[in-house]
Amino acid sequence: MIPVENILFLVAILIFLSVISSKLSDKFAIPVLLIFLTIGILAGSEGLGGLYFNNAQLAKSIGIVALIFIIFSGGFDTNWKETRSVVWPGIILSTAGVLLTAIITGFFAVYILKFSLLQGLLLGSIVSSTDAAAVFSILRSKRISLKKPLKQLLELESGSNDPMAVFLTVGFISVLTVKNMTILALIPRFILDMGMGALTGYLMAKFILFFIKRLKLEYEGLYPVIMLSFVLMTYTVAVFLKGNGILAVYITGLMLGQVDFPNKRMIMRFHDGLAWLMQIVMFVTLGLLVFPSHIVPFIGSGLLLTLLLMVVARPVSVFLCLLPFNMTIQKKAMVAWVGLRGSVPIILATFPFMAGIPQAGTIFNIVFFVVIASVFIQGTSIPIVSRILKLDIPWTNKINYPIEFEKTKAVDADLADIIVPYDSVAVGKSLGALSVPQKCLIVLISREGRFVIPSGSTIIEGGDVLLVLANEADFSAFQQTVSQLKNKED
Repeated sequence: MIPVENILFLVAILIFLSVISSKLSDKFAIPVLLIFLTIGILAGSEGLGGLYFNNAQLAKSIGIVALIFIIFSGGFDTNWKETRSVVWPGIILSTAGVLLTAIITGFFAVYILKFSLLQGLLLGSIVSSTDAAAVFSILRSKRISLKKPLKQLLELESGSNDPMAVFLTVGFISVLTVKNMTILALIPRFILDMGMGALTGYLMAKFILFFIKRLKLEYEGLYPVIMLSFVLMTYTVAVFLKGNGILAVYITGLMLGQVDFPNKRMIMRFHDGLAWLMQIVMFVTLGLLVFPSHIVPFIGSGLLLTLLLMVVARPVSVFLCLLPFNMTIQKKAMVAWVGLRGSVPIILATFPFMAGIPQAGTIFNIVFFVVIASVFIQGTSIPIVSRILKLDIPWTNKINYPIEFEKTKAVDADLADIIVPYDSVAVGKSLGALSVPQKCLIVLISREGRFVIPSGSTIIEGGDVLLVLANEADFSAFQQTVSQLKNKED
């Protein structure tokens, strides 16, 4: 029996190394997915650590728990005002797009790996979802972003396409293992799975809001704890009702992120940190589970399947799904190219082990290689492709102000910032000389990495970022004033 102190020390070291090594992501444009997986592999039985781990059931359980909180945090952080304009193309990509990708990839797997059709479709389903986090970590390291609505569309698609991948994977496993079950039987199951998942997510969000607005806890630190229980409750209730638990959690997070309630900012910070911890635990665990020597025989077939997924399956599904929408070919091509595989395919690749699928080992090793190859090949080329297609824009860092404000019903105002253009009519004028609405308060000015406490005599400079406390109408009015350009005034 290993002493508990040894286990705790090992866990601490792995988490410490994962967090510290994440600095490599920004410096060398390496997705954190690869960094965390590499740490797990190095700690594994064929690595420097020599830790033997071959428990697919435990890895699956850890992956599902981690995925619950990662998906919830993704929905919670989504800005619905920006995402609303791309909701329909996002939904189509996350459902029909995933299905098309799974089918096309499945047929390739039949010919490349000599799988049966159902086994090929199972493999295609497992690798059908995408991970935008890997994309944006690469773009951030290169200090570039993507033009609207690409960023919003990719975030929505990647946040909402995991439920479909989970459904298809579980569905094809059922067809393979349940006697006399056909693919047509998945249609009513899909309606129940998605419908009940969406309904559970919606009702749980309403229940959580009703409850938490009336809950008067003596200790603020308990609010994130009770939200954690709500997230787990949402997933399990949906599963008990034969719904899609991942979809329920995502919708709950999405709805909660758009409304105000007590201690929301603290809860968001808690779940952001929890999501990072879950990523580390999940990736390191999956890295421990893999045996690199088992992947070597599949490098050739895995690379061919990866290339076909990147240049055929993903582009065909994207262009077909976005056909009804007014979007340029360049933007569609960009969406098609940034379909990086992420953590979900590796988690789903553990499912066949539990179901006793004959080709489970092959599927896991192929999927692991496809994810690594996808991130390496597509990931390193994303900045170049975005420049070639002229869809890149400078990355803007979010300013961390030394002031916090939580919007409540008692105050009809919120904090927001305004960037002063270099040729604005406000440049060179004092705050007192500007037409500032009576109930609009300029709280702080961010200037060249420093913060300036404003007064009526403070002179505005080009590039200043004004932190403003105001209601929506007064903020818009003041923003219009600051946005006026000198040549227009002349």
